[in-house]
Amino acid sequence: QVQLVESGGGLVQAGGSLRLSCAASGRTFSLKAMNWFRQAPGKEREFVGRITWSGGLTTYIDSVKGRFTISRDNAKNTGYLQMNSLKPEDTAVYYCAGSERVVFGRYQNDYWGQGTQVTVSS
Repeated sequence: QVQLVESGGGLVQAGGSLRLSCAASGRTFSLKAMNWFRQAPGKEREFVGRITWSGGLTTYIDSVKGRFTISRDNAKNTGYLQMNSLKPEDTAVYYCAGSERVVFGRYQNDYWGQGTQVTVSS
């Protein structure tokens, strides 16, 4: 089992920055990737990006490319989502998810953080 605890959400003005953290504990050696999702009110949960745990390869959706940066510190077993140039449409609850399994080339979301609210005011 892996436990994920998120922190770092809050209220920020448009154009501002926030950094989310996702601290992993337990069987962290089994993690293959850390994924970030968000869910805005009345909308479905949306994939934001991913970092592979060993190689550090990142993937982002188009709407956050150039603004968001995903990183990880293996020594601290912590992943980060640095969000710059925030827009009101980035307002959502942000979740991290740990991938332990890869099925048919797709990272599975085996473990979830509790979510943290990010609110961007205009």
